[in-house]
Amino acid sequence: MTATSVPTTDMPKRRPFLVRMLKSIALLRESYVGMFGAVLVLFWIAMALGADLLPLRDPLAQSAPDLLKPALSLAPDGGTYWLGTDDKGRDILSRLIYGSRLVLFWSILATVVAYAVGMLLGVMAGYRGGWWDEVISFIGNVFLSFPPMVLFLVILTNFGPSSRLGQYIGSIGVGSTVVSGVIIIVAITFGTAPQVARIVRGLVLDLKTRDYIAAAEVRGESPFYIMLVELLPNARGPLIVDACLRLGYVIIAIAVLGFLSLGLPPPEPDWGKMIAEVRGFGAMGSNAMIWPAMAISSLVLGLNLLADALREISLRD
Repeated sequence: MTATSVPTTDMPKRRPFLVRMLKSIALLRESYVGMFGAVLVLFWIAMALGADLLPLRDPLAQSAPDLLKPALSLAPDGGTYWLGTDDKGRDILSRLIYGSRLVLFWSILATVVAYAVGMLLGVMAGYRGGWWDEVISFIGNVFLSFPPMVLFLVILTNFGPSSRLGQYIGSIGVGSTVVSGVIIIVAITFGTAPQVARIVRGLVLDLKTRDYIAAAEVRGESPFYIMLVELLPNARGPLIVDACLRLGYVIIAIAVLGFLSLGLPPPEPDWGKMIAEVRGFGAMGSNAMIWPAMAISSLVLGLNLLADALREISLRD
C-alpha cells in the first residue's frame, strides 16, 4: 500500500492559524452573549495588566481610622474610597484590581499545567490503547473517585507552606507566595488532569479511525508525531470550550481555598481571602464582602458565556 492509495475524503482542513483566528473573531461578533462574556474577561485582563498605570492606593497599606468604611467614603488624604475599606482599613478597589493579577496568573497557569498533563495522558491512552489505556484509565479513575475539593485539601494540608516540606522550601529562600502557588497548581493538576484525560481519550478514539491518521501511519510517521501533530490539533474545538469552562472552575476553586485560608498567604489580595477576612463583622462587613464576590462571579460568568459562544463556533467551523 502506498500513501497515495489511502482515501482522503475526511482529511482535515489545513487553514493557517491566523485565518482560523480571524474567522473565529468574526463569528464571535455575531453572538451577543459571547461578546458580553468576552468584554467581562477582557475587562479583568486589562485591569490586571494596567494596575500599575492606574491611580490606586497601595493594596497592602493599612489605616486604623478607616476600618470597614462604606463605598464612596472620604479618605483622610482628601481622596475617595470608591468601594470602601476592609477590616484593616485597606482600600478594596486597589485590592480587587491588584488581586486580579494573582487570580488570573495562578488560575491560568494551573489550568495550562493541568491541561498539558491531561492531554498527554489522554492522547496516549486513546491512541496507543492496550496496557497504556488500562493503566492510565485506572490511575485516572482512582483520582476521580475523590471529591476534588477533598483532594485539594489533602494535598494542601500535607504539602502546603505550614507543612514540613513547605517550611523547608521556605527556609532556602523561596517566598511563601510562590510555595503556596506551586502547591495549588499541583493540587489542581491532580484533581483536573484526569477529567481532561478522559475527554481527550474519547476524542482520540474517534479521530484515530480517520483516513488522515492512516495516511500518516503509512508515511512512517512516529506515534509521537501523530499524537501531537495529527490528533490533538484536530480535537482543539471541544478542548478550547472545555478549557474556558475549566478555567472558571479553577478560579472558583482557588477562591474557595483562599476562603479556607489554604490559598495564597496574607497579606496578598486574594479574592477568596478578602471575603473570609470580613465574614465575622456582620452587616458592617457586608460591603467589603460583596465586591470580591461580584468580581469572582463576573469573571467566571464571562468565561462561561465565552465558552458557550465558542461551542457554537466550533460546531460551525
